[in-house]
Formats: sequence, C-alpha cells, structure tokens
Amino acid sequence: METVLNLLPLTDGERRAFQTAAPGAEHLFYPVRNTRRSAEDVPAEAYAKATVILGCPPADVLGAAKHLKWLHAWSAGVDGYLRPGVLPEGVALTSSVGAYGQAVSEHMLAMLLALLKRLPQYRDVQNRRGSEDLGEIRSLRGATVLLLGTGDIGSAFARQCRALGAARILGVRRNSAKPADGVDEMYAIAELDSLLSLADVVAMVLPRSAETDGLMDRRRLLMMKADAVLLNAGRGTAVDCAALAEVLSAGHLWAAGLDVTDPEPLPPDHPLWAVPNALLTPHVAGGTNLEATVRNIAAIALDNLERYLAGEPLRNRFR
Repeated sequence: METVLNLLPLTDGERRAFQTAAPGAEHLFYPVRNTRRSAEDVPAEAYAKATVILGCPPADVLGAAKHLKWLHAWSAGVDGYLRPGVLPEGVALTSSVGAYGQAVSEHMLAMLLALLKRLPQYRDVQNRRGSEDLGEIRSLRGATVLLLGTGDIGSAFARQCRALGAARILGVRRNSAKPADGVDEMYAIAELDSLLSLADVVAMVLPRSAETDGLMDRRRLLMMKADAVLLNAGRGTAVDCAALAEVLSAGHLWAAGLDVTDPEPLPPDHPLWAVPNALLTPHVAGGTNLEATVRNIAAIALDNLERYLAGEPLRNRFR
C-alpha cells in the first residue's frame, strides 16, 4: 500500500481529489502554507512510512524516509534534492515547473516598469521628504527584450512585454530549434555574446546548471547596452553580484532588478545594497503568496500522482 505524505496547502476539494485519485493509499496531510518554511510539525513517523512525498521537506529529514519511492517538489527548482546522498538511489524526483509563470512574470514586469520610471529612486526621495525631478525615464515601447530562459515564465513575460509595446523579443534556450510562445527569434546559449548589445532589457529565468553558473560576469555585463536593464528571477548564481554592483556604480546599465542573488541573502556589507538603481527582492517572485500559484501547484501534483499510480511517465522529472 502507498502512503502519501502531502505537505501542500490544499482546499477541502483538493484534499478530496487526492484521496479519490488514490483510494487505496494512506493519506497523511500536513499542510505548510509558506513554501520557504519546513514542515516542522510533521512527525518523524510520517516520513518513515511515506512512499510518496508531495511538497518540499527539509533535505535532512529524508534520511528517515526509508520507504520513499517518489518525491514531488512544490518548487520549480530542485537543486537541494539533487545533491549526492540526499535522496536514496532509485527515488524519482519531480518538480512543479509550470506553476509559477503568472506570479514570476508579473513580478519581473513590476520590477522592470519600476526601474524604467525610476520608482525606487523616487521612494528614496520620498523617504527624505524631497521633491526633486530625477529626469529622464524610459518605456518598453519599441524595446528589444532578450530572454534567457523561455519556458513557462519566460513566455508569460514575453507576452506581457509585447502587450506594452516591445518591438522584438529574442530568446535563448538550450534547444534553439524549439520555439516558445511570444518569442520572435530563438538562439542557442553559445550565441549570447552576439545578442547582448542588441537588447534594451535582458531578463533571466534560467535553471541552475554548470553552463549557467556565472553566466553574466563582468565581461558580459559590460557587453550590454549602456542604458539596458538587467532582470534575474531564475537562479542567483547566474549573475556575478559583486561585478554587477561595480558596473552599475560606474554608470553602465540603466538599472538592475534581482529577485535572486549569489550569495542569498546578500551579506549586510555587500555593495549591491547601496546602489540606487538596483532593486532587490528576497526571492519572493514565486512561492505561494499568489493564490493562483498554490492552485497550480496542487493541480500539477495531482496530475503526477495519477500518472504515478497508473505507471505513466511523470511530468517535470529530474531523476
């Protein structure tokens, strides 16, 4: 018999749907609303019995999950579970890729518009009770947007930029032969250097890999247009934050908006904190603060549970 340990914050209807999907299983529900918190009140015996876990348990408790066969994470990234020794050999691992397109793309767009209109600097003016005009602002109308990562989030952001008048959307992905909704032209990551000087906005939503770690280093930041905007809502390791602080402080780039950093969080003395045209948020673009995201996560997990029980291929499988 399967024992499904469900950590997802479900509605009553969703809970019934999981029970209906697996009527012969034992269901253990321990909902955690904030995906960045561990389920501290989950008893050790629940992990010990679980053959399936739906949610993001702390990696250090998985050693007790001796009967685990499949972990479905509510996050899009699963880096922590791919480290050697975290999951026993043979345990399947899937994610909730596809749940975060609306939330993360809207967060990126909000950051971009705020930066184009100098709203962070105007908040600084407000805080000192000032009234000065900060001068030139920018618009997305007619802009060229370069997307690094063109999955669910990237495509949603592309459509939003198009709606606000962006003229050209370029995409970079591992398989450049695969199109993406909202993207005009697709390129391989090896072509990045030739694209950076074309873009008014460089928006990053890349997963972590050896190829993307340190991708936007000082050299590439300086290859961007002097008045371009950099956004990163993918993995913090893709941007050299020390180099970014230096480049921004030197007057190259209009601004940068980061929801992720390296390290995360930045230490209190990191120079990026003090850069006026850098907008930083603490990895909150995704998560479960938007109700639609929670419902998307539940739907993906339920679909995968039905696939698992039917012996069908799982969605978003990493191992």
